This record gives sequence, C-alpha cells and structure tokens, in this order.
Amino acid sequence: MTVRTTPIRTAVVGAGGIAQGQHLPGLRGLGDRIEIAAIVDMDGNRAAEVAREWGAPHSFTVVPDMLETVQPDLVVVCTPPGSHTDAVIRSLDAGASVWCEKPPTLSLAEYDAILEHEREDGPYASYVFQHRFGSAARTLRSQIAAGELGQPLIGICHTLWYRDAAYYDVAWRGKWETEGGGPAMGHGIHQMDLLLSLLGDWTEINATMATLGRDVETEDVSFAHVTFENGAIVSVVNSVLSPRETSYLRFDFADATVEVEHLYGYDNSHWKWTPAPHVNPDTVSSWAPTQNLASSHAVQLEELVSSLERGERPAASGHDGRRVLELVAGLYQSAITGRRVRRNQLTRDNPFYWSMNGEHSTIGETANA
Repeated sequence: MTVRTTPIRTAVVGAGGIAQGQHLPGLRGLGDRIEIAAIVDMDGNRAAEVAREWGAPHSFTVVPDMLETVQPDLVVVCTPPGSHTDAVIRSLDAGASVWCEKPPTLSLAEYDAILEHEREDGPYASYVFQHRFGSAARTLRSQIAAGELGQPLIGICHTLWYRDAAYYDVAWRGKWETEGGGPAMGHGIHQMDLLLSLLGDWTEINATMATLGRDVETEDVSFAHVTFENGAIVSVVNSVLSPRETSYLRFDFADATVEVEHLYGYDNSHWKWTPAPHVNPDTVSSWAPTQNLASSHAVQLEELVSSLERGERPAASGHDGRRVLELVAGLYQSAITGRRVRRNQLTRDNPFYWSMNGEHSTIGETANA
C-alpha cells in the first residue's frame, strides 16, 4: 500500500462559526499534512478576511470557481443543510473528497444521489459525526464486537437540549425544505449516529412527535422505540425544549451497564461501566479505555486524513454515513403516519425516501445532473 506524503490541498466552503471554531483549527492542527488552500463564502469580504486569518492564498464566493482554480484534494462543507448536496456533488465530480457537516443531506434520495458520484477508489463523501471517534466510544465498540459485555439488551439515547425562539429567527431553521426536520434531524442526529455505530443496523421503529413550544414547521420534540437487528430495544428522545440540557446514552448488556452523559462532547470522565451483580467488580478496571481522546472534530478529521493518505474509504461515509439518516426518515414516517416502520420499507417507492415529511422531493437539478 502506497501512503501519500504530500500535503492534502483543502478548501473550506462556508466561513461561519462552525468553520472558524472547529474545522479550521482542526485542519491547522494537522500541520504540514494539510494545506489550507481556499475559503469559499457567499459574503466575499468574509471569505477574504477568513482566508487572510488562516493563511489561505485564495478566497471565492462560489464553489465552481474554487474547484476550477484550486483543484483541491479535500473540500470541507460547512454551509446550511439545504446547500450540502450541490457542493458535495460538484466537489466529487471535480475529483475532490468531501467532509460535510451534519445532517448529510435533506433526504435519503439526496444521499443516494451523492453516492452515484463517488468512485470505487475515491473520491469519497464523508460526514461530521465526531462522537463516535472518542476513545471511550472506540473502546465500547470493540467490547461489543468481541462480546465482552454480553448480549446488548436495552438502550437509551436522549438528546435533551434547549433552543429558544430567537434561535429559529435564522431563515432556514425549523423548515422541512431547508433543514429537513427538527431536533431529530439537526440535534439528536449526533447521539443517534453514536448509537448506531455501536449497535449496528435497526429493523423497526415506532415514533411520535409534536410541536409544543416553538413556532416552527417541524417538530420540536420526538419519542421513538427502536428495535435493532441484534434484538436490543432502545428509547430515543430528541428535544429542543429541555432547560436542563443533557446528552445521555445508556446501554444495558447481559453483563454490564455502560453510560455516557455530556452535552456537546465527552472525554473518558463522562463514561461509566457498571458490572452486573454476577460479574466480578474487579473486571471493571479491564474495561476502561487505555487512552483519553475526547470526541471532537479534530479527532475525526485526523482519522479522515489518515484514510485519504492511505487511499481508503473513510468512516462515516457510504452505508456507514447513511444509516442515521435512514433512522431519522423512519422516525418521521412513523410519527407522521402513526404506524410502525421497518427499515426495509424505506425504498424509492416510499415518499419518505424523497423527503423527511413525505410531501415533496428535495432533489434539485444538480443532484440529478
């Protein structure tokens, strides 16, 4: 296997808070493995200012101009959800791999349209799901795969956050056509991706949702009962109405309970392993992670870059990046129709494949080009 040794030319699309607070520092932290080559933003002055601040030689207001001039190896997409698909497809067609903010797309149809623009040996599109990359989650994933904790039985996956009315003054938020959904799509998607990365694929979901406290088109709270292929049953709650904010996941195995409670990120101190009564309590010390890597954009980015250097498909791409969007689509279909939904029902003849509320297609002309 040949490992790339030259810097990965990288362009950042969208120069807002998430780019400046997470993505650009993460790229800078990789040193000479990365060249920050360009910044793209609709606001040309902001693009130029951020480019100067981070030492990028180019700034642009539109993606096609950047792709033609810079010819990047990697494009980092930090724009609102409605513009993800166009930027990702254009970048893939130009030969650049992509790392895109969540939610990946507004529908399963858009996600699958993007997959058609990948090639077997790259470029690839992957997505920001940083919680699965912390050392505690990696440790638990290995333990589940090895059967060290016994059969997975029961789970809790709760994202209980608070967003006030002013949060939704941003034009694209709280609308099906531009955000794709409410807290299940824009907030709880991180914890649900971590859940799925640990327990694998689900088989059926029964959900309800409501709009109780915010003036939005979408829901502001949802509840779901999810059954997994391995037999585990999980409670999933997503809310933007919860004054005491928390992100809480719990997994009850035959031989242990594993919990994590945090807000927007964790390290090992947020996790707890509790042995079942029949298990020697001294066993807990052997379950603890051997290193302490917090969940972060930087940790996922380092793994992504390592995959690209080796010419390999990165994590959180392909089916691995799609499964959480599939769960969200199933949740919305169940909540809107009042019926239990099986994962194998989310096919092209299902209206919820085309949009999260089952009403209209979110595929644009570019996605079909």
